[in-house]
Amino acid sequence: MPKTTKAGKAKKSELPSTLERSDQKAQDTFAKTYDSAMDEYGNEQRAAQTAYASLKHTYEKVGDHWEPKDSKGPSDKKAEEGRGSNAKTAGGVDANATKDHLYDVASKLEITGRSRMTKNELVEAIQKANEKETRKSRS
Repeated sequence: MPKTTKAGKAKKSELPSTLERSDQKAQDTFAKTYDSAMDEYGNEQRAAQTAYASLKHTYEKVGDHWEPKDSKGPSDKKAEEGRGSNAKTAGGVDANATKDHLYDVASKLEITGRSRMTKNELVEAIQKANEKETRKSRS
């Protein structure tokens, strides 16, 4: 089912819940990429993966929604290596951001112990906090 209207705007009823709570540009980026990928590949799973990959170049997941990144580019090793990579995804966390930025996101999510965490530990803690916030928002 198309995720955009004839006017090219995202259909809110067709978006994942985390995108329903995100800004219009994030919604439109996901929806337009999804529809284009469906036309190209004819496979819903691949279209969703492509749409999320596109979204992650300009947005990062913070809690239960997506926020614009400070700078465009791949968000993790899997995004850098592309399709077919065996690298693990960071689940929307901008793992390529600076440790200071990740610390700020961890602060926003009220992650305890963040001041003693390594960059990789911050990424993992943010992922867990994002998943928890998303679950909480869906209930």
